Amino acid sequence: MTEHPTSGLDDTVHQRHRLGILTIAAEAKRVEFGYLKSILDLTAGNLSRHVTVLEEAGLLEVEKGYDGKRAKTWLSVTAAGREALAAEMAVLRALLERHDQA
Repeated sequence: MTEHPTSGLDDTVHQRHRLGILTIAAEAKRVEFGYLKSILDLTAGNLSRHVTVLEEAGLLEVEKGYDGKRAKTWLSVTAAGREALAAEMAVLRALLERHDQA
């Protein structure tokens, strides 16, 4: 019996907000925390928790610094994060193809 494509979904990446964080960060190369908070319509606490999960999984790098006198946090996707995102997209494509053939 062939495995269903959904078995390839990664729970760490597939969660809606985490997928959004990885996708936006991959597109932008480096994204500011406040921008993600706004674009994903999350509270700072919720976003921080998702960022922590992705960082602990080695998928996201967090850089803290200053823009003038304002503390800022920037996020970048790691090589492992790009691989995980690409794998997730491949599974989603397989699901779409399977659905279109049904």
